[in-house]
Amino acid sequence: MKNNLPICEKVAEIYNWLDKQIASNKNLSNVCTACCRCCDFKAFDHLLFVTTPELIFLKEKLKNLKKMSSSVCPYNENRKCSIYQNRFAGCRIFFCKTNSIFQSLLSETALSKLKGICEEFNIPYIYCDLQTALNKTIYQID
Repeated sequence: MKNNLPICEKVAEIYNWLDKQIASNKNLSNVCTACCRCCDFKAFDHLLFVTTPELIFLKEKLKNLKKMSSSVCPYNENRKCSIYQNRFAGCRIFFCKTNSIFQSLLSETALSKLKGICEEFNIPYIYCDLQTALNKTIYQID
């Protein structure tokens, strides 16, 4: 099995950077009330997209990833995020009510950084919706 620790460390740096950006710009980002509405993608009319480095990171943290059998994130357990500390960049950035320009800038910067990890470690850059990632893509990464 491949040593994914350096990749995971880079992803953690991006997540920490995102958390700091959001914390220092509360007037632009608002605060997550943990209502879990956004975890039901169909009902909320949106998709969560994830990248290869994020999947590697989560797979290292959990060892076994869950499949997604409905439009609700499989890590939403009893209206709580069971992977909150390890949640994806999109989950960190998205708020029900937010400044869309701020959100877009954070997303673009985070995606650029995540793509950079792929280039640095010569891994394929996959950017797909969570359901596809969990049901198909995870078997292509180690």
